[in-house]
Amino acid sequence: MQKNTFRHQPDSAATPEDNPASLGRRHGMKMLLAGGLGIAGIGASKPASAASNCTHDYNQAVDYWGSHQAGVITPDTKEAIFVTFNVTTREKAQLQQLLQLISQRIAYLTRPQQLTTGKNDQLPPVESGLLGHNLSPDSLTITVAVGASLFDQRFGLAKHKPKKLIPMPRFPNDRLEKNWCGGDLSIQFCANSRESVIYALRDLISHCNKLMVPVWKMDGFLPARDIDRHSTAINLFGFKDGTGNAPITDSKLMDELVWVTAANHEPAWCLGGSYQAIRLIRFNLEFWDRTPLEDQENDFGRYKISGAPIGMQHEMDDPQMNLDPHGDRILFDSHMRRAEPRIPERHVAKLRRRSFSYSLGILPSGQLDMGLIFVAYQNDLKKGFIDTQNRLNGEPLERYIKPFGGGFFFVLPGMARENDYLGKQLLEG
Repeated sequence: MQKNTFRHQPDSAATPEDNPASLGRRHGMKMLLAGGLGIAGIGASKPASAASNCTHDYNQAVDYWGSHQAGVITPDTKEAIFVTFNVTTREKAQLQQLLQLISQRIAYLTRPQQLTTGKNDQLPPVESGLLGHNLSPDSLTITVAVGASLFDQRFGLAKHKPKKLIPMPRFPNDRLEKNWCGGDLSIQFCANSRESVIYALRDLISHCNKLMVPVWKMDGFLPARDIDRHSTAINLFGFKDGTGNAPITDSKLMDELVWVTAANHEPAWCLGGSYQAIRLIRFNLEFWDRTPLEDQENDFGRYKISGAPIGMQHEMDDPQMNLDPHGDRILFDSHMRRAEPRIPERHVAKLRRRSFSYSLGILPSGQLDMGLIFVAYQNDLKKGFIDTQNRLNGEPLERYIKPFGGGFFFVLPGMARENDYLGKQLLEG
């Protein structure tokens, strides 16, 4: 593999403490402090109550109301669950009932609630009890999307299918497993605590299980310290993931990249929605952890610790690829250069990432089953994920990754009026 020579080395200066003669003195001082002041500190400390140490506000709520669904360009959260379902009814009226019920549960679950217990102990409890007496949403969002399979002959919706919505095809490096692919509905749960997303999932299933059945489920997470520090999340390869994302504060850019507008010439009911691409990607971490740092950085096109483009100093620095026409600094095969070549413009990859890591268990080979739930939102599936993936086909990172599941879906427009429910424009428009 071609090597670059643009590695920034941190300045270093030896201190008096770094010479061998001082090590014994430092060690002795540490032992003295541990045996004296350390014991005194233990005796002087007082246990603090759990309540006084808790600074997290679990009642934080994200408004579900609006022309767009929450959870697409909402700030990242620490926890997520992705589940797809097949609709079990063949009646359009019951599909409408299902979407109305899901919408009602979203309105309930995403706001703080005082939970009530059933009075009859001969009946099952009215809710799981996982959150105690209070439902604290903890920034919960629930995002609902529909797959191409929903537009078959069952409900008479074929002529209303979004123009770019197709079943997810197999790309050259894929090893797709049927039981990890597709679904009539995709539901994404995001919050800042594990119990919040699990509670919401169980609630939705308990209310809707007569009309839909799960197909596959994957739990995701982001590093808590990155979310708390409002910094770019680091993936399981140890690299920052999503540095090149367009800012969610730029509404004009979000309309250009994410949300379906009149400019996309989609069916009228699609306005305010977005295409969702989900890819379940297994990482070969044992192989990756034996790979030299320079090769890892060349494969990404960025420095591992800072996230800066190779040859630059800071994560958000412009990589200035126009000044590197021969790929001497950022290799032509690097993930960064293939995914976002910036020629002729910024945001060549017309999508916005919202990915999570996953940790599933152990494979039959004895390797860790860990990787990435790649999620991208875009208003044109072809110009967004599909074109970007075609540029990435054959990249060096393929030695370490194996996509095995996921699907393409269309995120329903939001609920903007009092009598709205998700999918109303599709079913009644």
